[in-house]
Amino acid sequence: MAVEQSTARGAEQTRIHNIGYRNYDGPRLGRAYARRSLYSQSLRGAYGLGRSVKSKVLPMLLFVVMCAPALIMVAVAVATKAKDLPVEYTRYAIIMQAIIGLYVASQAPQSVSRDLRFKTVPLYFSRPIETADYVRAKYAALASAMFILTAAPLLVLYVGALLAKLDFEHQTKGFAQALVSVALLSLLFAGISLVIAAATPRRGFGIAAVIAVLTISYGAVSTVQAIADAQSGDSNAIVWMGLFSPVTLIDGVQTAFLGATSSYPGGHGPSAAQGIVHLLVVLGLVAGSYGLLMRRYRKVGL
Repeated sequence: MAVEQSTARGAEQTRIHNIGYRNYDGPRLGRAYARRSLYSQSLRGAYGLGRSVKSKVLPMLLFVVMCAPALIMVAVAVATKAKDLPVEYTRYAIIMQAIIGLYVASQAPQSVSRDLRFKTVPLYFSRPIETADYVRAKYAALASAMFILTAAPLLVLYVGALLAKLDFEHQTKGFAQALVSVALLSLLFAGISLVIAAATPRRGFGIAAVIAVLTISYGAVSTVQAIADAQSGDSNAIVWMGLFSPVTLIDGVQTAFLGATSSYPGGHGPSAAQGIVHLLVVLGLVAGSYGLLMRRYRKVGL
């Protein structure tokens, strides 16, 4: 219904026009459906699905690059009839951390920056979705996309190892340990990257900031650890330095609890007690990232 008021010959006239609006009387699917839809849309968007061909190129290319070394390793193991794979399952993500960092740096801003730039976040919160639903859906979608990226090459290695008739029990144990490791890595990287990306509506700034935090921190910590190992060989100092980079944090956790070989200089991996500290820092960063995202979007949604 629309009301039009006009003045004619000094008298106020009111006209009522029926323009066809009527109330929605269909099913209302509620918050859970909206949250699932946002999660699904964000996860698909992380690989360019449902978007332009141009948007698919980088994520799909990085996915292929992540899996290609695993395929080569499997081919070599089968051809040479090796008794084990060239690389441990838990080492694969550490070796490929540059590709993982580039992927999350490109997709975290894509997930949240456009909503901030075009000011569509308040529309999400109008009804029925709430701040917590938005944050959980975005966080879960990026973490799931990261897990797919990091777990797919591990699956290639595992299937290849079984085809090469390597020891089933040993390969299954290593594969399961690596899945736990990349799950933690996915949660940690997704949380840190989303917090950084949500700080600016400019996608380019978000990409640069995420790369700087993930890549530069790893390079700086690894360099300082190498210097400490060369000068003093103090294993405790080397281990505690690993707390200052997301990659070395995951390395410390999997070395202490998942039977991985440490990539720290000199192989100075953390003990069980030191590993607990690493794990607590990882969980604290995950919880802290979620809390910061909640605070950020409460302000944006006002």
